[in-house]
Amino acid sequence: MSITVRIPSPLRQYTEQMSEIKMEGKTIGEVLENFKARFPDADTRFFSTKTSRFMNLYLNDQDVRTLQDMGTPVGENDTLSIVFAIAGG
Repeated sequence: MSITVRIPSPLRQYTEQMSEIKMEGKTIGEVLENFKARFPDADTRFFSTKTSRFMNLYLNDQDVRTLQDMGTPVGENDTLSIVFAIAGG
């Protein structure tokens, strides 16, 4: 199953400047594992335990945490958006 993954600006330097990419997987977790395998520099910089807490994932505009989190099944027309939380003070 191939879905569209929307890539935020901070990650694009590690994804050949692509803003969207098609990735394979049956669940959110599989899609992300395939993404990290294809773009290992993005994995080490943005998917660590320390930085992942600032990342939100949306499947078709729904927060995956309100669905089945990483086990959420994906379909052919789905879009996964990676969104970084912005903090300020």
